[in-house]
Amino acid sequence: MIKDTEAIVHVIDDDESLRTALARLLGAAGLKVRTYSGAGDFLLNWHEDGAGCILLDVDMPGGPSGPELQRALAQRADALPVVFLTGHGNIGIGVNAMKSGAVDFLTKPVERDCLLTAVHAAIAQDGARREAQAKDRDLQADYDSLSPREREVFVQVTAGRLNKQIAYDLGTCERTIKAHRANVMEKLHVHRFVDLIKLASRLNIE
Repeated sequence: MIKDTEAIVHVIDDDESLRTALARLLGAAGLKVRTYSGAGDFLLNWHEDGAGCILLDVDMPGGPSGPELQRALAQRADALPVVFLTGHGNIGIGVNAMKSGAVDFLTKPVERDCLLTAVHAAIAQDGARREAQAKDRDLQADYDSLSPREREVFVQVTAGRLNKQIAYDLGTCERTIKAHRANVMEKLHVHRFVDLIKLASRLNIE
C-alpha cells in the first residue's frame, strides 16, 4: 500500500495565492505537493507514473474546467482520484462530480481537517487501485507461463468438465490431465477449485 508521504497531491487552481496556501497546509501535514495554474499546465507537466491524487478547482477561466479535466482523465487506466474545490457551492455540479468518481466536493474556504481527510481518502483509493492493477499484472504473467496444453486444461476444468472428459477431448489419458491440472494450480498459486474459477473470471476466460 502506498504511504501518504510517498504520494503527490497535485493542486490545480488558477488562484496563485490559494495554491500557495494549500501547498503550505498540505506540506505541513507531511504531504508532497505540486501546483498548477490550470488544466493545461497540469497536462503538460504531469508525470503519469506517480501515485497520489488531484485537488482540483471547479472553475478555471481560459481553459478546461475542473469537471472537463476530470472527464478527460477518467478515460485513462492511470487516472488519479479527484477531490474538487469550489468557491461557490453548487449542488448540481457536486452531484455530477461524485457520480463521475470524485472522492469529495469541498467548498472554499475549506477547513483543514476536512481537506486532509479528503486527500488521505483519495490517496488511499489510488493505492488500492494500483495494488489491484499490480495483482492483475502478476496474474497475467502467471497465466502466460502456462503451456498451450495447460491453458486448454485450465479452460475445460473451469468450465466444469471432469478429468476423464477432458482426457477424451484432448486424446490423452486421465493421469496426464491430472498432472496438467496440478501444474496449472501450482503456476497460478491456488489450492482450491473455487479459487481457480475466480482466476478464470478475472482473466475473462470462458
